[in-house]
Parts: sequence; C-alpha cells; structure tokens
Amino acid sequence: MMDLKDTGAYQRKVKTREELKEIIGPRPRSRTVIMCHGTFDLVHPGHVRHLMYAKGKADLLVASLTSDAHISKANYRPFVPQQLRAMNLAALEVVDYVIIDEDPTPIRSLGYLQPDYFAKGYEYTGSGVHPKTQEEIDVLNSYGGEVLFTPGDIVFSSSRFIENEPPKIHVEKLVALMESEGITFEGLRNALDKCHGLRVHVLGDTIVDSYIYCTPIGSSTSKTPTLSVKLEEQVDFVGGAAIVAKHLCAAGADVTFSTVLGDDPSKDFVLEEMEKHGVTCLPIIDQTRPTTKKAAYIANGYRLLKVDQVDSRPVSNKIIPQFTQALGSVQVDAYVFSDFRHGIFSKATIPELTASLPSGPLRIADSQVASRWGNILDFQGFDLITPNEKEARFSLADQDSVVRPLALELYKRSGCKVLILKMGARGIITYREASHDVRAFFTIDAFADNVVDPVGAGDALLAYATLSLRATDSPVISSILGTMAAAVACEHDGNTPISPEQLLDKLAIVERRIQYA
Repeated sequence: MMDLKDTGAYQRKVKTREELKEIIGPRPRSRTVIMCHGTFDLVHPGHVRHLMYAKGKADLLVASLTSDAHISKANYRPFVPQQLRAMNLAALEVVDYVIIDEDPTPIRSLGYLQPDYFAKGYEYTGSGVHPKTQEEIDVLNSYGGEVLFTPGDIVFSSSRFIENEPPKIHVEKLVALMESEGITFEGLRNALDKCHGLRVHVLGDTIVDSYIYCTPIGSSTSKTPTLSVKLEEQVDFVGGAAIVAKHLCAAGADVTFSTVLGDDPSKDFVLEEMEKHGVTCLPIIDQTRPTTKKAAYIANGYRLLKVDQVDSRPVSNKIIPQFTQALGSVQVDAYVFSDFRHGIFSKATIPELTASLPSGPLRIADSQVASRWGNILDFQGFDLITPNEKEARFSLADQDSVVRPLALELYKRSGCKVLILKMGARGIITYREASHDVRAFFTIDAFADNVVDPVGAGDALLAYATLSLRATDSPVISSILGTMAAAVACEHDGNTPISPEQLLDKLAIVERRIQYA
C-alpha cells in the first residue's frame, strides 16, 4: 500500500508549530519569514498566485492550514482531509514549510512564531477591514510584524469547484485515513474473517419489496394521460430488517430474527427466504395486519409508480412482551434494532425493548424515515447508530447546519459510542468522540463504481459495520468495511445479501488502485 511517509522531501516540509519555531528562530532573523493561512481545500490557481506573491516578499514561506475540526463554512467540508491538504502545499516548490493549525484561527500561531510578514488575499480588504483581520493585524503590530495584502485580478473559489464537480480523490483520502490509524488491507481482510461465527439478534420491521418490470406501450386512450405498460417480470425480495438479517448471515454470522408478519402469502415467502439463507426466524403472526409489501413498477430503468400495502399502526401491547422474552432467550454478541416505523418501534416501545437487553452485547440501531416519522434519538446510549443525513436533520429539527456540526450534535444528543452518518453519494462521516478534536471524526467517500440501485445500501453498511465493530472494536475498520459493503450493494439491482467474497473483491480492486497510484 502506498505510504505517505515515503514522499521524501515533501513530508519533511510538514512541521509542528514547535518544530517550526526551532527552525526559523526568534526575531530578528537572518532570513525573513512570511506566513499565509487558509483552508486550501483544493489548491487552485488563485492559491498559487497568492503563494508566489508572498514568497517574493521574504526568504521563507510558511503555509498554515486550518485543521479539519474547525472547517464548517460549507456543507461536506473539508473535502480533502488535512494530511492531504498539507502534502498538496508541501509539494509546491514555492512553499518552504507547512503547519496544520489546530486552533480555529491563526492568532496563536502568529503570536508564537512571530513571522516578519503575514500575507492576506486582497479580497479581505474589499469592504473594509474585517474584525478578525484586524485582530491579526493587532498581533503583528504587537511585535513589529507587518500584514501584506496580495494583489489579485482573478478570484477562485474552492467551494465552487467542489460543489460543481467534486474531484475523485476517494482513494487518496482512504490511504491517508488508513495510514494514520495503522490499518492495512490485510488487516481489513482479517477483520472480515473474525466476523464469521458472531451471534446477532435482529429485531425489526419486515418489508417485501416487489420489482415489477414493464415495457411502455403508450397512452391507453387519447382522452386521459394514463400510461399503458406490458408486464414482463416480477421479482420479490425480502427487505427492511429482514435483509439486514440476510446480510449478517451472508457475512458468516449466526443470526436470529424477530419480526411481525401478517397471515398471508407474503409471510410464507419471508419464512421460506429466511430458512433458505440460514436465518433463525422467530416471527409473531398478527392476524389483524398484512405483511408489509412495497411494489415498484419499473420501465426502461425508471420507477413509474410505487404501491404500498402497509398497516403502520403500533403493534398490540401483547406483542412487545413476546419480543422482550425472545431478545433474552438467546445469547448473542450484538443486538440490532432495525426500525422502519411499521409498527414495532415507537417512542413508547423502544425504552421497554432496550431495557430488556442484557449488558455485554453491542447495541446497534438504525431508524429509517423514508416514508414514516422515525427518530434515531429514541435509541439512547447505543454502541452504534447509522442514520442518514435526512434522518439526522429530522431528529434534530435542523435544516441549516452543515454536516460536520450536525453529526457532532447528533452524537452528543444520542449518547452513542459510534455514529456513522450516511451522506449518500458523498460517503459517510463517523464520530467516535464528542469533541472538536480532529481525531474525534473522519470521513470516507463512497466507493461505488457503477451505481445500479442504491436502495438497500444502508442495510449492507449496517450489517458489516456491526460485525466488524464487534470483531475489532475499531470504528475505522467498521466504517471502511461498511462503506465497501454499501458500494457493492449499489452496484447490483435489487436488495440482495452481500457476501464476504464480494467484499473481498471490492477491497482487492481498491488496493490495486492504490498500488497503481
């Protein structure tokens, strides 16, 4: 695997604040020092012109960049993690040294290093001196330094570049994360092996997903816009919590599944599927409700219509004690509550179900609100929760915050140990500490090469993240394997279980790309 430490002179340019002070020495110096500060999320021509101008004013140019923990000016930022941003700057001949500033502003670094000059972009003077810029000027004035405003006839925006078309650096970002955590691909493969034989009890709502493939014929009459299609094929899948159970079983786990089913043909289909895939099913048959079924009519790859057969009222009070008894009847390594808000989970039932869990096994929860009003915050104090961004915003009643502060707030409010926030095509952000420290969180981009059907990707992530967290106690390994499982799921039509062999193939592809790079 590519080693960031093997980048020679570039890496040697990246220093801590203390190391840099030792190198440049105190004022007055024989060699003058100028410092630039910024996010440098994507180093673009505007940055290069700014740095070149600054270098022309002093002997040594120090580029200081804001750490990941303090970037929140746009959604999904920073796009490039701080280790790679530092390397991008260090690779520029014009830059002599790079530091990663762990503070939200460069004020303390300016006072500590005392550069002779501090270069600011001209745009900061466009409408008068900003109060934060004035604070920097005051620090420079306190020891005799000087602020220089670099001229600029062209202004480029990293945010605009990223929002228009994010660059494909998912491999480089993964390398940086794995290097910082001491994780190898062999370690990921070993983690997969350790998942085999783990015992998991899944409780949740079963859904039967029907994909009804059609061929458009045209409008049935000239008087109405009714679309006429020819039925070609119907394919049924078990979905909801049932597919989570199948993913876990496919990964090699010993799975028990508790759910509610109606007394209908869909029930028979579900039980047959569970038995065929090795899942021990403990169903409760409710004569008063149908098995939840969702049919999608598809023509030429487009979903024309969805028809749901569902009764989402809360289950009977007599059913919950049966679940609590079932949860305690089998010794397991992890419990997974897979909530689609179709009757089992509610604000009233979740505390009772959670209280019935014995101490020791991991407690995992996922609450999906695609068409229902679930709230991931109902699951308090769990070891792992895996909501998506929409679910997080709903639970916090927050439509405005950018993702990282949103994730941190959800992490704090839920009291969980690990939060994996799914961001769709943007990948995931994981929090493992309730802190602004850069080690408290990390991001992993999506790795799907050819997205065929993203439905169910979160279920695959949930399953493999659960098992690998239990097997290794590593949120990073858990997040990587969960992300890779989600990528494999996206590359196949229909909600089908992902096998370890498929995941190993995906890891091999990514590893080859890294070796090639």
